[in-house]
Amino acid sequence: MKKHFITNLALLIFLNLLIKPIWFFGIEVGVQNRVGEEMYGFYFSLFNFAFILNMLLDVGINNYNNRAIARDQKLLKEHLATIIPLKLFLSVIYSGVVLVSGKILGYSQEQFQMLWILVLNQFLASFILYFRTNISGLQFYRTDSLLSVMDRSLMILFTGLLLWGNVSSKPFRIEWFVYAQTVSYSLTLLASAVIVRYRSGSFFRKFSLAGSLKILRSSYPFALLILLMSLFNRVDSVMLERLLENGKEQAGIYAQSYRIFEAATQFSLLFGMLLLPMFSRMIQLKEDVNELVRTALPLLMVAGLSAAVISNFYKFEIIDLLYHSHAPNSSTIFGILMIGFLFVSTSYLYGTLLTANHNLLHLNIVAAITVVINIVLNLILIPRHQSLGAAISSLISQGFYAFAQIFLVLRLMKLPANKDILVRLAGFLAINMLSGFLSLQLPGWISGFLLLTASCIGSAFALGLIRLSELRSIIKE
Repeated sequence: MKKHFITNLALLIFLNLLIKPIWFFGIEVGVQNRVGEEMYGFYFSLFNFAFILNMLLDVGINNYNNRAIARDQKLLKEHLATIIPLKLFLSVIYSGVVLVSGKILGYSQEQFQMLWILVLNQFLASFILYFRTNISGLQFYRTDSLLSVMDRSLMILFTGLLLWGNVSSKPFRIEWFVYAQTVSYSLTLLASAVIVRYRSGSFFRKFSLAGSLKILRSSYPFALLILLMSLFNRVDSVMLERLLENGKEQAGIYAQSYRIFEAATQFSLLFGMLLLPMFSRMIQLKEDVNELVRTALPLLMVAGLSAAVISNFYKFEIIDLLYHSHAPNSSTIFGILMIGFLFVSTSYLYGTLLTANHNLLHLNIVAAITVVINIVLNLILIPRHQSLGAAISSLISQGFYAFAQIFLVLRLMKLPANKDILVRLAGFLAINMLSGFLSLQLPGWISGFLLLTASCIGSAFALGLIRLSELRSIIKE
């Protein structure tokens, strides 16, 4: 399983390093630079509002299905026959709830015009993810890896043409960005549906209401967890836009740093998507999962610590490089959010393990407490510190959630703490903090940035957090 994990992770990382940096730092940054902070904040807050309620499209079906198919692949046809009609029905409920909630919040006609398209995009994205859970549950990880970057690849093509292809004499509009997402999602959904249809032989047999209700009963704990996680991850920008007179502008300022943070979390998300079916299968077969934990933990923590250290030593330079204009505190917000990336990386390991072990009651309790912490802190800090307050709230919430999950894994699953890895990680942090201060003495920030990056990579190998011998043996096999 370790070999399976490393080889498929390598493909996932390669494809995502090829595509997603272009998407985040080329396309999304390019769009924000072109339309400005206020207009991008307008889009960003609406996107997150639609995303928070995305749980109604899924109600935990995707995670439940991925775990179930990984354990018993014979369930594929039965699940397709019950889940596809169920998801279509849930899409109607989702659309109604989003639009009614928008009315209650007092959204304008202009906001509703964009919200309609964002609702459609969430519907398309939800079905793509559902079809991908079947593909990864069947252990076709390479196919799933290719699909994971297909939508972004198409968006890069379409949005890039609109931004720089001189296809229109009119100035670029944020609506064009949303429409490009719609076309890209539609084509990716078609591809993923064709692949699942080929693997299953059919989509629909006789629709079973009893089967759909059974799946809902089994999946609702996943749904609650997704809703709670979406709230404490996404509610910041919505609260910024609603609580402040200059809310759209502050949401745009927050989005500048959040987009980089989100780009980083995609790395951790890859681990979670790959680990869930693997952990589920290992637990089903009563295999020792700690070996896989010991493989994934150093990789995730090295990435998290490296990003946090580098981003905080060179936070102003990174923000200044990416954006034509930015607020004075944008770099501070960026540094705070990137510390939170370390906690998110931890959650994608231990949270995925708890999900695979079906400890969803405990996860939901912790997530609910985290939501309360996040909203209370936002209500206190946003009126006083605006977007900086939202960043502080996010960091504290993510930290609490990560440490609570580690505690649950040690307590419920009786896994060892892997103290030897933690000691080496502490040494890794100390070495690179020192390297960071030394790098500031070099002339020009790029040379210092490269030195610190090289220090992070070199110390990871020197401390045995990444083992060349292990990677070499897996490649030979």
